[in-house]
Amino acid sequence: MTAPRTYGGWRRSRGIGLFGLGATATFLLLGVFIVMMIIAALSPGLLLYLAPPVVTGCAIGLVRTGGMPVAQLGLRRVRWWWATSHGYTRYRAEAIATTETVQLPGLLAGLELLSAEDGYGTRYGLVRDRHTGYLTATLRVVPASTWLADRDDADGWVAAWGGWLASLGHVPMLRWVTVTVDTAPEPGSTLADSIASAVDPAAPQAARDILTALVATAPATAADVDTRVSLTFDPSASVAKPKTVAAAVAEVGRVLHGLQAQLSPCGVVVTGRCRAVDIAGAIRAAYDPASRGEINRVLTTASADDPRLGRHNAGPVGAQELWDRYRHDSGISVSWAWREAPRTNVHADVLARLTAPGAWPKRVSVQYRPLPASAATKALENEVRAAEFRQEYARRTHRDPTARDSFDHARARQAAMEEAQGAGVTLVSLYVTVTTSSEDDLPRAVADTEAAAESSKVQLQRLYGSQAAAFTVGLPCGTCLPDLARRLRH
Repeated sequence: MTAPRTYGGWRRSRGIGLFGLGATATFLLLGVFIVMMIIAALSPGLLLYLAPPVVTGCAIGLVRTGGMPVAQLGLRRVRWWWATSHGYTRYRAEAIATTETVQLPGLLAGLELLSAEDGYGTRYGLVRDRHTGYLTATLRVVPASTWLADRDDADGWVAAWGGWLASLGHVPMLRWVTVTVDTAPEPGSTLADSIASAVDPAAPQAARDILTALVATAPATAADVDTRVSLTFDPSASVAKPKTVAAAVAEVGRVLHGLQAQLSPCGVVVTGRCRAVDIAGAIRAAYDPASRGEINRVLTTASADDPRLGRHNAGPVGAQELWDRYRHDSGISVSWAWREAPRTNVHADVLARLTAPGAWPKRVSVQYRPLPASAATKALENEVRAAEFRQEYARRTHRDPTARDSFDHARARQAAMEEAQGAGVTLVSLYVTVTTSSEDDLPRAVADTEAAAESSKVQLQRLYGSQAAAFTVGLPCGTCLPDLARRLRH
């Protein structure tokens, strides 16, 4: 009997730096030490006045709490105080809306919802970021269960998924892909509506009573599961260089068709592209989980551009971001990002417990940012050189290299060798959001989610001070927090 196949090989990106610092901070720190040595040689008395503030500053920058430097935590607290004092953490919608462009909260404020045709007479939705011009299309998929499949089939699906991710490095337009598993307790409306439309009024009363009893008890055990694959494109990176929004939408539709067809061998069935009304419904259900049943009922009969669900009513009536949670309409949410991927090799179903339905609505999103094929080689060579620099530094300072550094060096060299053989390079992030309807249930929901992450060998980190932004990652809107942070720095 053969052992189950395991997967691994991921590693955290580490540049040339010491003590967990970046290259710039490392050279700045070394420069400070050199200056202090020069001062000590020229004027030892002056060193007595300069040493305390320098040592304090270095300690603030080097000492870490929860994997984050104390200086960065202090800066985040200052920014949070400034935002709360200026009212940026609260949102209230207008009581009366006179236009179709009611502003959505936070990161969603600059988005617009478009409807396009796929070339086969079917319309689908696109989310456009007016600041960057990025376009995000969402595919609705049904994944096959690895528990009920043959082991060889599951291995083939994983290999095909890895090949699909590797091919993304050759698509210049594609910026990132977000796979979201959205689960919630079944509100009962979907099953009730389906049974009500199928029951024959002339059927025996006993049969109708049995169906009524089944409908009444099913919501306690059923779950509403929605799996989405959102692809975000940058039309300006296309060879065609579209000049208008219509031309950009057409170019995205052309590329999306090929990527969608390549998903079939990956163990998922693509049931279609999300319509504009589906995207609006997903956003609305996330902000107002109590309305999920009514939204599902509307989506069952809604047209592609149904006016009952659109950008004008997808957002919340009110929202408030707190330091460790996010209040919105009928829900209270907590969001995490992973601090570290599993260190050991894992099986194909490692995230099964984390993505499984629970007692509360939950979204688990894995985001892939493929590096262009032209940049992947250089990035991995830099990683190898950084690992060798740390080993050489340890040798010159007469320190034995740690087991983690040696293992990290081996992983970096392995990744470079695999890329030379044709593998792709992808930056991976994972985000989790759980929502409850009351403050009393929140501690239990948080504990249950963190326990599920531990069973999946994933270390989660609660995103303090960034709950509103993290909440939007699991929505079909194309939010990418690392890209947002990069744009803010520049």
